[in-house]
Amino acid sequence: MKKILYLALACLALSHSPAVLAGFPIPPAPSFNAKSWVLLDARTGQILAQEHPNQHLAPASLTKLMVAYITFTALHTGAIHLGEQFTISPAAWRTGGSRMFLNPGSQVSVNDLLKGLIVDSGNDAAVALSQAIAGTRGAMVGLMNRYARKLGLHNTHYEDVDGLPAPDHYSSALDIARLSQAIIRQYPSDYHRYFGIKTFTWDHITQNNRVSLLWMDPWVDGLKTGYTKQAGFCMDASGHQGGMRLIAVVMGAPSWDARVDDAQALLNWGFSFFHDHRLYGAKQPLAKVSVWMGAHDEVKVGLARSLWVSVPRLDYRSLRIRMQLPKSLTAPFGTNQPAGILRVELNGHLLASRTLHPLIPVQKGSWLSRLIDSIERAF
Repeated sequence: MKKILYLALACLALSHSPAVLAGFPIPPAPSFNAKSWVLLDARTGQILAQEHPNQHLAPASLTKLMVAYITFTALHTGAIHLGEQFTISPAAWRTGGSRMFLNPGSQVSVNDLLKGLIVDSGNDAAVALSQAIAGTRGAMVGLMNRYARKLGLHNTHYEDVDGLPAPDHYSSALDIARLSQAIIRQYPSDYHRYFGIKTFTWDHITQNNRVSLLWMDPWVDGLKTGYTKQAGFCMDASGHQGGMRLIAVVMGAPSWDARVDDAQALLNWGFSFFHDHRLYGAKQPLAKVSVWMGAHDEVKVGLARSLWVSVPRLDYRSLRIRMQLPKSLTAPFGTNQPAGILRVELNGHLLASRTLHPLIPVQKGSWLSRLIDSIERAF
């Protein structure tokens, strides 16, 4: 049997909230002539705006985000190194579409291949990196699908490494946003080192980053674009303001300008009308739970990590917290023991759900205290 506690947010969160705006309603999210789009808060993981977020669509060169993610993973595990040079194969050189203009037989570093992949959207760079990391393009595709499952990208399946049209090669706007979130969270230094580069020169050929928002919006610092006739025009853009980072993904826009305008509109709307708010800190005591058979009669419970939520600026006072707590915990247990659920709701909609944990481990009590607890439980 569990007891359910309803707590007004004012007692813990609103005491540190900014003033509530009044008299200016938040307009609805922008709508576009694209197949699908998502606006994601990178810190909280909340979806702020969406249209067909899980629709299977051709991702075009947004495919290369997974190649970049796996390359960063290989770098951080020591499997490869930035300065390491690899020989460019004829297969990489022959790859069509957008190119870095690699020459077969030449030696190119991982650092330069990453720039060619991200800035130039080079299909040849994607093939070269795939061969360097996995040996073959087929093996790299296998890795890409394995990492997609690991990251929970349930609406993504890869058939190639460059995004050229292929049967059963698809992703979704939400999966692209989640993958971008993983890159930013897990490899922030690599993200900032590569995705914000505006131009790259290789073999006397200078190409501009296709994310034109890098020039138009000072807050935007990545990520990627894509285009094929099948996919339409795609844009994956991320920006930050005031400690808040958003990711806007637009897929299947009708033109280059449309994808730019759509992504910009999503980012502007999100930054204008939403705010990241920290409700509780890591290890902050939130409640107490009785303990049976333990060295303590009760234990404080809280969250393993700080809890942030994305909140419309007009709706702070509409937030509600619900905690579901067990009637008791039986010792011994450690701090990984689940000890209830905390839910954050806004106007009846669930914003976040987190598991509560004991803030300290509790060992078994003395034989006498355990005997007393056994007698009390029996009655």
